[in-house]
Amino acid sequence: MDDRVIDSRTAEEGGAIRRRRECLACSRRFTTYERLEEVPFVVVKRSGLREPFDRVKVVAGMRAAAKNRPLAPDDLDQIAAEVEESLRLDGTEVTSEQVGLAVLDALRNRDDVAYLRFASVYKGFSDAGDFQREAGLLTKVTSPKSSPPGRGA
Repeated sequence: MDDRVIDSRTAEEGGAIRRRRECLACSRRFTTYERLEEVPFVVVKRSGLREPFDRVKVVAGMRAAAKNRPLAPDDLDQIAAEVEESLRLDGTEVTSEQVGLAVLDALRNRDDVAYLRFASVYKGFSDAGDFQREAGLLTKVTSPKSSPPGRGA
């Protein structure tokens, strides 16, 4: 039970700490590894089913929406990492709706077409009117007020 640390190094590309130890009673040497225990992050589906958050699923959904668009695979990986990081701030459990909305927010700022494609699946668009409404919301910007005639700018 009593030992001392002789040497410590990072291992597994920084995912663990390797410690070389020596037993104080018998002088035998041995190695231990300390790994960071990751807190489980769970998504609650609409059906009530709980499953671990899977970043690969998020990337796959965005990849389908971004097909033939100027979003590189590295961009999609970065977006998924940002989405996961922001959702983890909400706790260890999030709803699938929160995941979808976070992805929509991230795509809105990067590519309008990918955003509309993802929204069409996520929100279950049923006709062209759904696309028109969403595109209108996407591009809704208040236009600057024009000055009345006769007043110079």
